[in-house]
Amino acid sequence: MLEAYSPARAGQWFLHSGIQRPTGGVARYYRAEIQENKPVSTEITGYTASALMVLFHMTKDQQYLDRAKLTADFLVNEAWNAELATFPYEHPSPSAVSEHLAYFFDAGIIIRGLIAVWNVTRDQRLVDRAVEASHAMLRDFRAADGFHPILQLPGKVPLPRTPQWSRSIGCYQSKSALAWWEAGQAAGDSVLTEAFLEFMEQVLGNYRDFLPGTPERLKVMDRLHANSYLLEAFSPLLHRPEVVEAYRYTQERISHFLRDIRPDFERSDVNAQLLRSRVYAANVIPVKVAEAADEAASLASFQAHDADPRIDGGFYFGRRHGAIEPHVNPVSAAFAIQALEVWRAWQAGEQDPCHMPPI
Repeated sequence: MLEAYSPARAGQWFLHSGIQRPTGGVARYYRAEIQENKPVSTEITGYTASALMVLFHMTKDQQYLDRAKLTADFLVNEAWNAELATFPYEHPSPSAVSEHLAYFFDAGIIIRGLIAVWNVTRDQRLVDRAVEASHAMLRDFRAADGFHPILQLPGKVPLPRTPQWSRSIGCYQSKSALAWWEAGQAAGDSVLTEAFLEFMEQVLGNYRDFLPGTPERLKVMDRLHANSYLLEAFSPLLHRPEVVEAYRYTQERISHFLRDIRPDFERSDVNAQLLRSRVYAANVIPVKVAEAADEAASLASFQAHDADPRIDGGFYFGRRHGAIEPHVNPVSAAFAIQALEVWRAWQAGEQDPCHMPPI
């Protein structure tokens, strides 16, 4: 059953659903159909740290800040493998259900989560780990043509690439490269900020090639999610005309394909990512209000209302042919909370509605 969106219930889902373990690690998602959480994902734990800071920003409720601190502590003390100087894909790693891998993308998400908490707490451990992990990304993942998406641990051997977007290189990686910018700004590390700018120069040369990217129509929806990461990475550079043009082009393509494919397959997070991109660029690209309102309404419809606290308030991943998929997803919830808040603030005419922790 789905009802009107409630940010309070979304926040309570993060706190009390069991998606986060007492140690601070967060499951990849909850499989409602079999009542089972997936293993702890270091990436999703990073996303959750950022989401909790957004909730704290919105409510000033200390319980969100306390939980964000716990989450960041887990990332610094448990998820980080000091011997290998990396964040393995899942925790523990390896395990009976998890290969011993490290993802370029995941590392950036974790770093951004640490910086989001550091921005408020000024806990030096967090920025120190973020900087260390950023330099490790530059060192370990670098390839002749960009950055390898996945490394096999412990040897840090690049895995063969595949056509699947998350196992190949591409513009979606720019969201994680954005971590270098944020960590560099926090620590005054010009090597990291320059690495981000260099990465984005390369992206500006090939961003038009990402969509549709596959002849399988429904898989294009997954690539819309990935392509939306590029919009976020462009955000610090919107003072440059060529970036504004790239942003506008990418935004319009995502909007087109979302509306074309959604009768058969729709991801909640694509609506969230596209909606917030409109607000983020509102000063340079006029907001298409009707489209944004449509995205907000569709996004809100994915929030779950259920007697089961493991589900209630969370956000479902997607729907196929009108039927909800029974996966309650922390990333979908995180993006939804942030996107619906910046949309509310923009509609209300509040000053700088984008000034909140990034996710």
